Amino acid sequence: MNNQKLLKTVVLAMLIALGVVISPILRVEGMCPMAHFINILCAVLLGPYYAFLCALIIGILRMCFMGIPPLALTGAVFGAFLSGMLYRISKGKLIFAVIGEIIGTGIIGAVISYPVMTFIWGREGLSWLFYVPSFISGTLIGGSIAFIFIKQLIKAGLLAKYQQMLGSRVYNTGNTVMSDSIGIVFIGCIAYLAVFILLERVLKLSGGIYSVLPAISFAVFFVIAAVYYIVSAKKIRNAATNT
Repeated sequence: MNNQKLLKTVVLAMLIALGVVISPILRVEGMCPMAHFINILCAVLLGPYYAFLCALIIGILRMCFMGIPPLALTGAVFGAFLSGMLYRISKGKLIFAVIGEIIGTGIIGAVISYPVMTFIWGREGLSWLFYVPSFISGTLIGGSIAFIFIKQLIKAGLLAKYQQMLGSRVYNTGNTVMSDSIGIVFIGCIAYLAVFILLERVLKLSGGIYSVLPAISFAVFFVIAAVYYIVSAKKIRNAATNT
C-alpha cells in the first residue's frame, strides 16, 4: 500500500512537470489544449482528487513562473475534478472523462473566469460568456488528443495494468462503442453552444452563413460519431467472426 502511494506521488509529480512543460504548446489566452490532455490523463490514471491537485499545482506554477493570469486555475481545476468524477461514476467510460473536462472547464470554469478576471485581475469589457467559446475549443482539442491516446493504452492492455499498479480503480467497461458515439454527439451539442455564443454574443455576427455555422459544427460531430460507430462495430464483428 505504501509503495502504491509512493508510486502515485511520483506519477503525480511527473504529470505536473509534463503539464508545465507542454502547456505553452498551442496556447493563447483562454485556450490551453495540452493542459486538458494532462487533466484527463491524470483523472483516468489517478482519480478526481489527484487530478484536481495536479491541475491546481500546475496552475500555480504557471502563474508564478510564466506570468499566466488566473485563467491557469479557473480553466483547469474544475474540469480536472469533474473529469475524474464522471469517469468514476460512469464505471470507467472514457468519453465521460472527456465530457467532464469539457463541462467543468468549458462551461463552469469559463463562467467563473469572468468575475475573477474582472474584479481580481482588472480586465474590462468582459461578459459572463466571454471565455466559453475559447475554453470549449481548448477542451475539444485537448480532450480529443487524450481520448485517442488513452484509447491506444486500452487497446494495448496497458491502462488497466497502470491503474492496478497505482492502486486506482480498474474498470471492465466491455464494449463502449455506443456510449462513445453518444458522448461524441453530446460534445457536438457543446460545440454548437460554443459557436453560437462566439458568433451571437462575442462577435455580434448573425444572419446568412453565421446563422447555420452552429448547426454545421453539430453536424460535423454527428457524422464523426456515426463513422466511429460504424467502423468500430465492424471491427468488433470481424474480431468475433475470426475467433
